[in-house]
Amino acid sequence: MKAGKAKKTRKRSARPARTVLHRLGRLLRVVLRKAGLVLLAYYGLCTLCLLLYNVIDPPTTGVQMQRRVESWFEDDDYAKRYEPVSRETLSPHLRHAVVAAEDARFYEHWGIDWQAIRQALKDNKEPGRTRRGGSTITQQLVKNLFMTTHSTYLRKAMEVPLAYLAEILLSKERILDLYLNVIEWDRGVYGAEAAARQYYNASAAGLSRRQAAGLAACIPAPRTRTPQRMPRYTNTILRRMRQMNW
Repeated sequence: MKAGKAKKTRKRSARPARTVLHRLGRLLRVVLRKAGLVLLAYYGLCTLCLLLYNVIDPPTTGVQMQRRVESWFEDDDYAKRYEPVSRETLSPHLRHAVVAAEDARFYEHWGIDWQAIRQALKDNKEPGRTRRGGSTITQQLVKNLFMTTHSTYLRKAMEVPLAYLAEILLSKERILDLYLNVIEWDRGVYGAEAAARQYYNASAAGLSRRQAAGLAACIPAPRTRTPQRMPRYTNTILRRMRQMNW
């Protein structure tokens, strides 16, 4: 009798355990389904925006919104300067300097430069080397448009399909135009026109080769660098421009 009761007890205890696992599995499927729908809606919205950005300039960006929120918790006043301009009023020197500095294979890849990523991973393993990334201009653009500056593996993974989408929906020249018009160049300073006036009291159309290279030298750390503090890197960018026949 006792053995029979023990078996019944084990059967009763096993049944609730299976029920809990079943419920957890069902909950996980619901969560994954909802997360998939959210992700699909997000990429759908990004696709619509990219299509619109063929003909209009972004009214704001993810990074600009991030900086606005951050300013609420800072002591200094925050004034946003964002002045998108047409391709004709962007100095060709600036276009060349930024490509030479940030993405030398910009006109060759399709949004992701796997060769540059492999080289960056190799370089970062060497002791004493300055850590570098392998992000393309296209990746940096979609990050600025739709994400924030917070670096996570999730953000990097989400950049990949967005970069390919941008390459499909936008021309290379439009990608570069948008990039130069939206990226951060100082606290509250967004785009080449605002940056040119901030640092040189000039328009983006009138930048010289050296001025353009000086602005390009600030892109990796726009809130701590100024062109005047980056003479060595500016000279490096000028040398790269000459090597690329610019």
